[in-house]
Amino acid sequence: MSSNNNEKPSFNQVKPNITPSIEIEHESDGPDYSKRAQWLRAAVLGANDGLLSVASLMIGVGAVRPDPGTMALTGLAGLFGGACSMALGELVSVWAQRDAELAQLLRDQEAHPSPPGSMEDKKRALPSPLCAAAASAAAFAAGGGVPLLVAAFIKSYKARLVSVLVTVTLALFAFGWLGAVLGKAPALRSSIRVLVGGWIAMGVTFGLTKLVGFTGI
Repeated sequence: MSSNNNEKPSFNQVKPNITPSIEIEHESDGPDYSKRAQWLRAAVLGANDGLLSVASLMIGVGAVRPDPGTMALTGLAGLFGGACSMALGELVSVWAQRDAELAQLLRDQEAHPSPPGSMEDKKRALPSPLCAAAASAAAFAAGGGVPLLVAAFIKSYKARLVSVLVTVTLALFAFGWLGAVLGKAPALRSSIRVLVGGWIAMGVTFGLTKLVGFTGI
């Protein structure tokens, strides 16, 4: 008896190839927080550095020269020098990054030519060294201005020292919290980490300067 060619195969024998070959890319509708990394790093680190550098200098010098004029002058020198240093460092760093990315774009253009307009758009999307330097200097100055403004209105050394410490503590916690929220990181843990690091920096600066003062140098 011949087999029936019209017999339909069973369900397990059917293996239709219906999977589409087109890959579907899922794009997030929310903001890309990774793109904030550059300006967020410059702003938060600049403000923290300004706050800690100026406060540590004022507290350290105040350990041996408690008069308000010396502390204020030291803080101003630290603010000006630190802002210039931060700007220069950011300028050199971002410029090196821009040169590397531009060289890679040119290599890609040689390997896979694209329309001139597309290349110009890619160049404009590269990081700006001048903008990064300006943002870093401004952030440093903003952070460093906090202890300076507090110390400028208090004549008593002990009250001035306590006021600077309290203000810097609150500012460090706020900067840590802000950076964590903008970067979608754990806010409390980041704030505590920034705060403890700031306390250690100020304590070490005060202690070492006080030790140098005891030696009579």
